[in-house]
Amino acid sequence: MSKLAVIAVGGNSLIKDKHHQTVQDQNDCIIDTAHHIVRLIEKGINVVITHGNGPQVGFILLRSEISKDQIHEIPVPSAVADTQGAIGYQLQQAIQNILHAKGIQKKIVTVVTQVLVDKNDPAFQNPNKPIGPFFNKEEAALKIEKFDWNVVEDAGRGYRRVVPSPMPIEIIELETIRNLIENDFLVIAVGGGGIPVIRKENGYLEGVSAVIDKDRASALLATNLNADCLIISTATEQSYLNYGKENQIALSEITLVEAKKYCKEGHFAPGSMLPKKEAAIQFLENGGKKVIITTPQKLAEAVIGKAGTTIVN
Repeated sequence: MSKLAVIAVGGNSLIKDKHHQTVQDQNDCIIDTAHHIVRLIEKGINVVITHGNGPQVGFILLRSEISKDQIHEIPVPSAVADTQGAIGYQLQQAIQNILHAKGIQKKIVTVVTQVLVDKNDPAFQNPNKPIGPFFNKEEAALKIEKFDWNVVEDAGRGYRRVVPSPMPIEIIELETIRNLIENDFLVIAVGGGGIPVIRKENGYLEGVSAVIDKDRASALLATNLNADCLIISTATEQSYLNYGKENQIALSEITLVEAKKYCKEGHFAPGSMLPKKEAAIQFLENGGKKVIITTPQKLAEAVIGKAGTTIVN
């Protein structure tokens, strides 16, 4: 088997800006991202794609809140499943069309993926995962009053709703994903971090109201698949020390030890770059070789060390 890379596409990187949030706008971003993923396939890299859903699942839940007097509300795990299908469909189609134009035959499939969490995870008492669009302070106050949301300021970019984000423990469909990869499928899985489920005493699975961090779930998937590389695609080309300050320093290549040190020193914003670094640390501490953080547009350059931030053991 060729080198295996798990590529985690950020949900925020599929939303260009607040003026481009429609399904077609998102599809345009996905087509652009797909071109860069195909460049990796052409290099002989076997890719598995995961994706975020923070803005998208938030949109679904906001529509549900607004229309709850007219039609039934959408539970959070169902909203996560909806985004897996919708974003997976767009990724499948975009990659398939680009490969077809290049005369490359590749089977592509999206796996609706459940991810096990602990029902006693303290995250359920401390919502901190941003979802949905950004609001200014006044808009956020209105949402809190009208919908009783938990809202936080998100990395200087505005205010967003937050929901619980428990740690991923087990990928329920792992063997299915592994079998598809071994049979030369390009697999899209663990969308939005996976549909969060708990296992009851009778062994049955049940969805819970939460959104799993997609980078942590992607790191777990990459570890379980013995992937050579975890690539976290996001809205910024590199990670930085002192981000947004006059003494900002771009990080091109750092070690696991340095990544842990910088996290401890508070260089990375919660809900933004910090979860990506923590996922990188998780993957490397569990035997992974390399993590790359960059934009979709820089994927091909980043895998040869000419862009992005690379973290190694």
